[in-house]
Amino acid sequence: MKKILIVLGIIAVVLFGCYSCVAGKYNKMVELNENVVSKWADVEAQYQKRYDLVPNLVNTVKGYASHEESVYTQIAESRSKLGTTISLDSSQLDDEQAFENYQQAQNNFGATVSRLLSLTENYPELKANQNFLDLQSQLEGIENRISTERIRYNDAVKEYNTTISKFPATLFAGMFGFKTKAYFKSAQEAASAPQVEF
Repeated sequence: MKKILIVLGIIAVVLFGCYSCVAGKYNKMVELNENVVSKWADVEAQYQKRYDLVPNLVNTVKGYASHEESVYTQIAESRSKLGTTISLDSSQLDDEQAFENYQQAQNNFGATVSRLLSLTENYPELKANQNFLDLQSQLEGIENRISTERIRYNDAVKEYNTTISKFPATLFAGMFGFKTKAYFKSAQEAASAPQVEF
């Protein structure tokens, strides 16, 4: 009888140890996944601010540069695409292609906004407009925050991906459905150095 109790005690200790290991790894992966989702929400919040600010910027520029219709059309199309057809929620962060499509749409939108801002070179009176200057300053601040939030998101993804890729967590990650998340990458145009001419 004493041997049976000792064997049952050893089995109980081993089972408790296994449970503790699995529960600890699982809870860590959940915590890191939630951190990635939180950082993604921060990135989206900044994109939303930019998305909401651009119509005010367009209307201000239109007052001075009404014949630049092609730029306004590009912005409207790019903004519409972001608002309706291209979306990415936190459940899709492990879908590399969806993430890449979303990032490309955001890059295209940013490029059209840059084209809008470049119009100021042709309209000195626009550069002096206080409303435009305020909007431009807000947009620059948002772009800086987008960059910062993307870095924070990538840091969170790195920690998450590293954790679920290490042994023995990788065994549990597959078992519980944890998948690696996609990183933000620089635009392909950024890979080549810009040409500067004087």
